[in-house]
Amino acid sequence: MLENKKILFATGGTGGHINPALAVAGLIRDTCPDAEILFVGTAEKMESRLVPAAGFRLETIDISGFQRSFKAKDIKKNFVTASKLLKSSSQAKKILLDFKPDVVVGLGGYVSGPVLRMAAKLKIPTAIHEQNAYPGVTNKALAKKVDRVMLTVADAEKYLKTASPCILTGLPIRGELVAADREKSRAEMGLDGRPLILSMGGSLGARAVNEAVAELIAAKHAQADCYFLHAMGQYGLWMPDLLKEKGVDLNSEKHIMLREYINDMERCLAAADLVICRAGASSLSEIQALGKPSVLIPSPNVAENHQYHNAMALVHNDAAVIIEQKDLTGERLLKEVNNLIGNPERMAEIAKNAKKMAVYDSAERILKIISELAG
Repeated sequence: MLENKKILFATGGTGGHINPALAVAGLIRDTCPDAEILFVGTAEKMESRLVPAAGFRLETIDISGFQRSFKAKDIKKNFVTASKLLKSSSQAKKILLDFKPDVVVGLGGYVSGPVLRMAAKLKIPTAIHEQNAYPGVTNKALAKKVDRVMLTVADAEKYLKTASPCILTGLPIRGELVAADREKSRAEMGLDGRPLILSMGGSLGARAVNEAVAELIAAKHAQADCYFLHAMGQYGLWMPDLLKEKGVDLNSEKHIMLREYINDMERCLAAADLVICRAGASSLSEIQALGKPSVLIPSPNVAENHQYHNAMALVHNDAAVIIEQKDLTGERLLKEVNNLIGNPERMAEIAKNAKKMAVYDSAERILKIISELAG
């Protein structure tokens, strides 16, 4: 399929961009060990750590994203970014000419811009993958130039001008997450029959989410009729003190668990009955794959407000409940949670609809497209 072919992945910035690319690269490595794989990213972002750790070679270019405000410091940063664009294009060209890839694939992040543009200019077969329901600026521009456009969410197609029809592939997620067993996971976590509410405010810890979840826990803790597992993030380490002020003793109330970060997501998500989280593409793909009802709180602080569009793709399919951050209070969150926890039939319906949206062979679909372009 890809024997003796060279595949270049351009991606970076966040785990949401990098991990799907690593999933596809891992599938290529497993099925076509003679294929040669190269990643292109930046030296400063997460790809500089995650890609080598996964056993893949990484080349870097010097590129940064444009700031979307008119503050003096951001205008100054944009001048620097503009100068880097010229430099990054020549760096991308050198990497492409040296590696001589049979196909170049962009999976998001501003680093993919100069690499994919140069690859198209050099007549190398190209493809991009858009993870969000509302495409980012880079992929909107690239969609006109590349040979294939792959989508996580079908809704994204109406925002793109492409040379050929878009292809729905879904977003690759880790196999161990799909394979996780609910009952085994709950037994390992020491849970009884009470429902588990899993909540997360992102790896940094969104203050608005953390505060609302703290109010939710304070309102429900005395009933002890459900478990709480909350990831507060690195900037949410004040949460235990806030809960203590609200009368919640984490030392004695064993049904309430706070962590800075969840390292065993496959176990925790499999065990969960309800999920409260942001609406990043990777999180939603995982929720869909495991068929979990969710209360989504899209971050308003992301480009093109894409998390809102991601969340609405589920809401339109009756596969999630949304609370926009401007409407988020502890009282509103408590109301939505009680409505769901108190109505198992409604939770089951939402879970079923979420599972219908899942794409379980996403990596295989992307691999097929790469093979067609490289062949």
